[in-house]
Amino acid sequence: MQSLHSALQRISLWLAWLAGAIIIFGCAIPICLDVASRAITGSTLVESFEVSGYALAACIGLGMGYTVTTKANIRVDILTAKLPQPLRRTVDLIASVSLAVTALALAYFTFDVLSDSWKLNARSESTLQVPLVIPQSIWWMGLVWFATVAVLTPLYAVVRIWAGDAPAFDAALSNASLTDELEQIGMPTPGDPP
Repeated sequence: MQSLHSALQRISLWLAWLAGAIIIFGCAIPICLDVASRAITGSTLVESFEVSGYALAACIGLGMGYTVTTKANIRVDILTAKLPQPLRRTVDLIASVSLAVTALALAYFTFDVLSDSWKLNARSESTLQVPLVIPQSIWWMGLVWFATVAVLTPLYAVVRIWAGDAPAFDAALSNASLTDELEQIGMPTPGDPP
């Protein structure tokens, strides 16, 4: 089970890097080409606004799984941080399952959009006439991965807690403490010598 969790983390990291490349090549390059083209010819060369919109959707879809594996999603834990450990773990599990349900709903309804675009042979209204199934497929695949990671993460945590491995449960679901976050970015933690 640990190897599955590690594989989820590695694949999510790879997809996050892919999402970053899509943003660079899907946004920055077309925008630069359009700016240069407008300066030279007075008109745009590519539809950078449209292409960057597709790139942003792909980036979001592909990066959400990484957000789950690194626990980078925003959670307000001002109250839960003060709860006793068993109750806090219960709240963490409920939050993780809620995220999984939301991720499954996103993947399901995104497939409906993709399916409709396929049936209608929908194309963008711009001069590019992009078949919408292309960017929507990338978006949907990212959301499917997000749903996969979001569902498997609480399952992994439950298996670990049943095996008596509470630190692995906490590592999978609990928010990082302030000390942990400071250590991640290389800042001194409270109590460290100056």
